[in-house]
Amino acid sequence: MGQVEWAYDLAKDLLETTLPRRWAHTRGVADQAETLAPILGADTDTLIAACLLHDIGYAPDLVDTGMHQLDGARYLRDVAKADERLCRLVAYHSCADNEARQRDLLDVLVKEFDQEQPDLARALTYCDMTTSPDGRHLDVRDRLAEIHSRYGPEHVVSRSITDATPCIVSSVRAVEAELAAKGGPGSDRSSLTS
Repeated sequence: MGQVEWAYDLAKDLLETTLPRRWAHTRGVADQAETLAPILGADTDTLIAACLLHDIGYAPDLVDTGMHQLDGARYLRDVAKADERLCRLVAYHSCADNEARQRDLLDVLVKEFDQEQPDLARALTYCDMTTSPDGRHLDVRDRLAEIHSRYGPEHVVSRSITDATPCIVSSVRAVEAELAAKGGPGSDRSSLTS
């Protein structure tokens, strides 16, 4: 079984029944990853697998610290014995270091996981932050607004997303620029030009 199939089966087992909307988002994020093949080449399967696994830390049986990125990465490392790159991508996805700071977990995150190469980290952020909770493509600013609306202004997730907004928008812009340069899918999207 390949890495993508393994990741799909694991994420489905953890999310489909207990968190069906999160599972829809996860599938949409993985679909976005497929569109990045023109810029990622051989790393596309790694990105798709990371996208499938990025939110498993929300699964009720995996929640430990309350920081889904860290909880998911720990599960992948300690239980699933996943590839280190997948663990690193999940641990830091969508500028997670900002949430780690808000939760006083940055030292823990940094001690347990190294960061992954920037191009894959940006690509995962792009996929996550341009996909709605229901799995549809949307503008990054609409996605950020949706997160704030869902959690409310005082929630740790909203505060961390506020801190992470420059990182998130920069990541999305970089990926869209790479896609445009390659003429890949989505290269006609102008979601970040204004």
